[in-house]
Amino acid sequence: MAAAMGDPGLSRLQFAPFSSALDVGFWHELTQKKLNEYRLDEAPKDIKGYYYNGDSVGLPARLTLEFSAFDMSAPTPARCCPAVGILYNTNTLEAFKAADKKLLLEEAANEIWESIKSGAALDNPVLLNKFLLLTFADLKKYHFYYWFCSPALCLPESIPLIQGPVALDQWFLPKQIQALEHAYDALCQTEGVPALPYFLIKYDETTVLVSSLKHYSDFFQGQRTKITIGVYDPCNLAQYPGWPLRNLLVLAAHRWSGSFQSVEVVCFRDRTLQGVRDVTHSIVFEVKLPEMAFSPDCPKAVGWEKNQKGGMGPRMVNLSECMDPKRLAESSVDLNLKLMCWRLVPTLDLDKVVSAKCLLLGAGTLGCNVARTLMGWGVRHITFVDNAKISYSNPVRQPLYEFEDCLAGGKPKALAAADRLQKIFPGVNARGFNMSIPMPGHPVNFSSVTLEQARRDVEQLEQLIDSHDVVFLLMDTRESRWLPAVIAASKRKLVINAALGFDTFVVMRHGLKKPRHQGAGDLCPSYPMASADLLSSSLFANIPGYKLGCYFCNDVVAPGDSTRDRTLDQQCTVSRPGLAMIAGALAVELMVSVLQHPEGGYAIASSSDDRMNEPPTSLGLVPHQIRGFLSRFDNVLPVSLAFDKCTACSSKVLDQYEREGFNFLAKVFNSSHSFLEDLTGLTLLHQETQAAENRAILDTDYPVPPVKRQAPNGQSA
Repeated sequence: MAAAMGDPGLSRLQFAPFSSALDVGFWHELTQKKLNEYRLDEAPKDIKGYYYNGDSVGLPARLTLEFSAFDMSAPTPARCCPAVGILYNTNTLEAFKAADKKLLLEEAANEIWESIKSGAALDNPVLLNKFLLLTFADLKKYHFYYWFCSPALCLPESIPLIQGPVALDQWFLPKQIQALEHAYDALCQTEGVPALPYFLIKYDETTVLVSSLKHYSDFFQGQRTKITIGVYDPCNLAQYPGWPLRNLLVLAAHRWSGSFQSVEVVCFRDRTLQGVRDVTHSIVFEVKLPEMAFSPDCPKAVGWEKNQKGGMGPRMVNLSECMDPKRLAESSVDLNLKLMCWRLVPTLDLDKVVSAKCLLLGAGTLGCNVARTLMGWGVRHITFVDNAKISYSNPVRQPLYEFEDCLAGGKPKALAAADRLQKIFPGVNARGFNMSIPMPGHPVNFSSVTLEQARRDVEQLEQLIDSHDVVFLLMDTRESRWLPAVIAASKRKLVINAALGFDTFVVMRHGLKKPRHQGAGDLCPSYPMASADLLSSSLFANIPGYKLGCYFCNDVVAPGDSTRDRTLDQQCTVSRPGLAMIAGALAVELMVSVLQHPEGGYAIASSSDDRMNEPPTSLGLVPHQIRGFLSRFDNVLPVSLAFDKCTACSSKVLDQYEREGFNFLAKVFNSSHSFLEDLTGLTLLHQETQAAENRAILDTDYPVPPVKRQAPNGQSA
């Protein structure tokens, strides 16, 4: 209890201090505010709480803060009084401990004192119920440190008790008590508040009148002996009033002590038990107010709450166990991303990344590493497509699988990968589809069953690509990338391609075709077989995204069965172990950079020459391709234009696909590579090239040996 030092001949008036009641929802909301809004901002924030005067006996006088504390316009709960406060949230525990608590209390007390002197507290009594909250949120451990303060001004001398405290029914008649209830309810309705913290009372044997503080002069006109004031009292102790009375008595002493001999105080307590309203446990007492000499200086103030041990110090709440583990995981997963936004990349648009729906075609070494990096970026929607099963050689290179996944013939990779993502982070929406992707040069016309299965696979792949935002091509063979490249180009989906050699890799984004009415089919002149040095030069600078080539645009041969008559080492992707991790990470980082660009997939391609220029996004460059050479630890950023004879994204291929659908695709699957080459004009290009070579041979005095073509993506022509 807090006591006012009084006349030794009279009892001293003591007050029950507030006990802070910070709901779990408050800490949840503070966490979100800290991550998304406050970040590193330590400036004071306005918050609000409330207190209630109908608690059962034995409960402390609580000032409650809920999730709505940060919304100053949120309604106050029914039959509760509002309290306005200031939040000081520090960035470190050291700053929390070093905060000048005395200065904070003095500043808050000065505001209360100014509202009393100016009369603002008469018009808005809530100004007397200010509070402070000093906090530090350890969002890694979910430990919340706080120190609550309800500033109370101290009178220069004691407040002697003349009479009481006694129960309300010992001071008022039953009909007066009933009249007080009705009068208070009517006043709250008139003022438009769920409960009024302070009010004035005037009564006789037959009537009871109440009024707000702002009508003091008219209400007590002609009254000279004493006045009666009411306080909505959160305390339920029979001998002590609650903390809100302290500042009201200072206001009364400052403004009215010279006009009256004494002040009656009604601590109005309003409890409803089993549907029956009862206010008789309210207490009444009479005090003599000390005279306050006019002084501009603010009185001394108290109010910092004691900790759980009864000493002066902060409190700590550990919510790591009671919070939902999934919610904890979601907040923790995003913590690194939020920290990036606070200081390093404040313009980073995380929503574009987190909301991206990603389709991973291939759940092998590249697919596993891409998936883990996507999760690191907070991507919540990841879908795998693969038809292979986990073998004994996979777990050491593919981090989503374990030894047990290889037993009994091996689990399907796509399903196992999706299941593992859910175990790693339950907040991710991961799915797996165990299906084959029909490929050029792999006939499907041997039986009607095979043909229908291919049709179903194509339809499912089309649906998957249509329902996702980004398509990752992470397969082993060149021809397996052809069908999704065609479908994604037709549907204008962002495609990120990653392919590995032994110590080289290519990561690229496909050019994003414009809608037909914007001239999507107007591809640029062909630059087949251009060297990396040429493509990365300034000649190819400032190429918009819709003019960029796809994975097949640098090839002058159509995709076919690349595994036929190949040895084991030629059928498998044999790479240095670290290569897939590097390429997989770069594939995701390229996607994120593209999403951060205002033009998205249509962003102008950055080349190697742009490395010293102003980056186009907050994360840096947005290249078309990243070609890495691990043997010399070097990357280049070539840019290549769309090829008008491309076997995947040229207008001739897309037109045929969009007109004929599966019938066109079946011709590609069942024919040799010459079908696509004839369609796109590559056959004619080969003939013209051969004719030019023959003419060159005839024009020379010595024979020139034939040159074996080498496709730029590592496949022999």
